[in-house]
Amino acid sequence: MNNRSVSKKVLASALAALTIAASNVALAARDHISIVGSSTVYPFTTVVAERFSRSTQFKTPVVESTGTGGGMKLFCQGVGENTADITGASRRIKQSELDMCHDNGVDVVEVQIGYDGIVIANAKSDQRFELSRKDLFLALAKDVPNPDGSETVVPNPYKTWKDVNPTLPAHKIEVLGPPPTSGTRDAFAELAMEGGCQQFGWVKAKEKADSHTYKAICHNLREDGAYVEAGENDNLIVNKLVANPNALGIFGFSFLDQNADKVQGSLIEGKAPTFDSIADQSYPVSRPLFIYVKKAHVDVVPGIKQFLAEFTSERAWGEDGYLADKGMIPLQDSKRQQVAGDVRKLNALTNLAAK
Repeated sequence: MNNRSVSKKVLASALAALTIAASNVALAARDHISIVGSSTVYPFTTVVAERFSRSTQFKTPVVESTGTGGGMKLFCQGVGENTADITGASRRIKQSELDMCHDNGVDVVEVQIGYDGIVIANAKSDQRFELSRKDLFLALAKDVPNPDGSETVVPNPYKTWKDVNPTLPAHKIEVLGPPPTSGTRDAFAELAMEGGCQQFGWVKAKEKADSHTYKAICHNLREDGAYVEAGENDNLIVNKLVANPNALGIFGFSFLDQNADKVQGSLIEGKAPTFDSIADQSYPVSRPLFIYVKKAHVDVVPGIKQFLAEFTSERAWGEDGYLADKGMIPLQDSKRQQVAGDVRKLNALTNLAAK
C-alpha cells in the first residue's frame, strides 16, 4: 500500500471521528428528550414523560404526535441534535424503515411496550354493531369480489351496511379513520381487512401466487366517500361520531376507554374490545405497541436511560401500572421481563427476523 492510500485512509477515519464528535457535541447541547410517532402511543409516552420529569431532575421530554409512518421518517433521518431520540409505533417497524435507519447510521433498539385493540366504534345513542372481518372488508375495500360469484373483482358497489350483510342496519356506509401514515391504518388493513379478504378462497390463493394483486385487493380502501380520512387526531373522530350517530370510527382501544360515556365498540366476530379480550388476544383486531430508541443518543442526550427505566418499570407498564389505567394492555409477565432485560442491554435490532 503506498503512502497516498494510507494518508487517504487516515484522513477518512479522522473525518468520521470529527463528524461523530461534532454530532455528540450538538446532542449534548440539547437538554431534553425528543419523542415523535404514533397517535395511539402518544398518550402513553406523554404520561410516562410527565411522571419521569416529576420523579427526576431531568426536563420533561417533548412528545409530538406525527403518526407511525411520519415518526419513522423523522427518527431514521440520522443522528444529531435535529433528529428524534425515540419514536412510538402502533405496529412493528417495517424492513424498509429499518433499512432506512441503517443507511443513515441509526442503530435501533426495539421496545415492545404492550398491546392495543383497534376499535370500530359508533355513538352510544345508536345500536351497537355486530360485525365480522368479512363485513368490514366488503364495506370498505376499494374493489371487492364480484357478487355474481366469478373470480373477478369489481369497484365496491355496496352503499349501506345492509347491502353488505342483511342482518346489519340500513345505515349508509360512512367510516372515519386514520390516514396512510398511521400505524392504526396499517394494522387495520392487515388484521381486519386482510382477515376478511381471506374468507374468499380464490383471493387467499393469490397471497403466494400473486402477492401484488393480493395486497391491492385486501388492503386498498375505498376512495368514493365511504371511508373518510380523519387525520391523526383520534379525539376528533370521537367528537364526529357523537355528532353523526350513523357513522363508525376506527381508533385504538385507549380512546374508547377514555370516551366510554360517548361511544361504544362494535363486536367483532362476537368479541367486544375489552381489556381482557385484547390481553388474551381473543379479540380479532388486536396488535402490539412499540417504542424505538436511537442507540447513539442514549449516552449523550440527558435522561434517556432513566426514561426507559421508568417506561419499563412495574409501576408504569405492569398489570396494575398507571399505563393500564390509561388503556394500554400490559404484556405478559415473562415478556415484560424479557423486554426489560433487552432494554437494559440496549440490544440493537439488526433485522426483523432477529425477534
